Amino acid sequence: MKYHSVISTKRGGPEVLQVIEQELHAPDRDQVRIKVLAAPVSLPDVEARYGLSPFKIKTPFVPGYAIIGEVNEAGAAITSVKVGDRVAVMTVYGGYTEYYYSKEDQLIPVPAGIDPIAAAPLILNYIVAFQALHRLARVTAGDKILIIGASGGIGTAFLQLGSFAGLKIYGLASKSKHPVLIESGAVPIDYHTQDYIQVIRNVEPDGLDAVFDGIGGNYINQSFSLLRKGGVYVGYCNPQSLMGMFRYLAKVMINHLSPNGCSAKFYGTGQSRLDRKPFLQDWEKLFELLSEGKIKPVISRIYPILEAAEANRYLESGKVCGNIVLAADGINPGTG
Repeated sequence: MKYHSVISTKRGGPEVLQVIEQELHAPDRDQVRIKVLAAPVSLPDVEARYGLSPFKIKTPFVPGYAIIGEVNEAGAAITSVKVGDRVAVMTVYGGYTEYYYSKEDQLIPVPAGIDPIAAAPLILNYIVAFQALHRLARVTAGDKILIIGASGGIGTAFLQLGSFAGLKIYGLASKSKHPVLIESGAVPIDYHTQDYIQVIRNVEPDGLDAVFDGIGGNYINQSFSLLRKGGVYVGYCNPQSLMGMFRYLAKVMINHLSPNGCSAKFYGTGQSRLDRKPFLQDWEKLFELLSEGKIKPVISRIYPILEAAEANRYLESGKVCGNIVLAADGINPGTG
C-alpha cells in the first residue's frame, strides 16, 4: 500500500513542493503510525523551505510543523495509546503527509470528537500565544499589551486568548484585516498609514505592560520605548540566520539593560524537548477552551493535504488573516 507526502525538493518558492509516493510500512516497536487528519500551514514551513533559519534543514525534506490525526497502527512497545485514539504531534518537519510515524514520547493527547481542522492551529500558533502570555509575560486582567503582527495565525491566537484573559489589546495590521481585530475587542492600528508609536503614546502615556513581537528588526527598539517601567518585551521571531540571531540578541539585550526597568524574554518551541510537562498542560487547557467554545481559531482557507504548494502560495500572498489548514479527504470543518 502506498501513501503520499509533499516534499521540498530544494530551496525556493512554492513551486519546489512536489508530491511523492512512499510505501506504507508497519511502525517500529516504539512507534505509532498516524493517519493525518489535519495539519496547519505556518510561517516556519515557508522559512524552512527558503532556508531562512539559523539551523537549516537539508533538502529534500517534508515541511509541516504540526499534525492532528488518529493512531492507525501501534508498535509492540506502545502502551499509552491504541488504534483509533486521536493524537497530535509537534513535528517541526514532516507534517505535509497522509501518514506520519512518531515516537510515543512525542504524542499529544487530543480529546475524542474534537474538530481536527479547528484544533490544528492549537499545536503551534496557540501554544506560542498562550505560553508567551501566561508563562513569560504572566499577564493579568486589565493589562495593556501590543501585538506586532496581529492578523496572522499567531496574532489572531493572541487576540482571542488575550481577550479571554481580560486584556486591553492594541494590534498592528493592515487596514483590510482590521475587522478580525475589532471582533476580538482589540484596538487596530494600520502600520501602513499610522504612526503606531504616537498613537499608543497618546492613549497610554504611562506605557504598556507587555509587547509581543514576532517580527523583530526595528520593532525591537520601538517596542521597548512603549513599555512602562517594569514592562516586558516578549520576542518569538525567527532571526533567519546565525548572524541575524546574534544581531537580534544583541539589540534586545542592549534595550534590556537600559535604565527603564523593562525586561526581555524569548519564546521558542524547542523548550518542549527539554520539559514537555508545561506544554502538555497548556495544550490540554487549549483543547478545553476550544471544546467549550471560548476560543475559535480563525481559518482563512482549507486545502487538501496534497495541495500544500497552493496553500503555501496563498500564505506568501500576504492576504491571509488567521490560519491555513491542510485536511485529509472527507475531513470538513466541524467534523469530530
